[in-house]
Amino acid sequence: MTVTRQDITAVLGPVDDSFAAEIAAIDPSPGELAEAWAWVNSDEALVNDGRPLPSGKVAALVELLAAPEALEE
Repeated sequence: MTVTRQDITAVLGPVDDSFAAEIAAIDPSPGELAEAWAWVNSDEALVNDGRPLPSGKVAALVELLAAPEALEE
C-alpha cells in the first residue's frame, strides 16, 4: 500500500506539498514511513533494542527526514 498525503500528515504533521511529493516518490508504505520517523527520532533506542539498521525505502526516508531543512516551514 502506497503512502497517501493523509498518511504523511498523520506521521509527520503538516508538511509542504513538495516535501510530501519527495516522500511519495520513494513509494513507501505507511509502516515504512512510520519506521523511518522512529529512526530519525530515537535511533539509539532502536539500536539498543537490537533492531537492524534501516535499509531500502526506510533508509532513503531516514536520509530525507534527517536533512536539516526537512521539516522547516
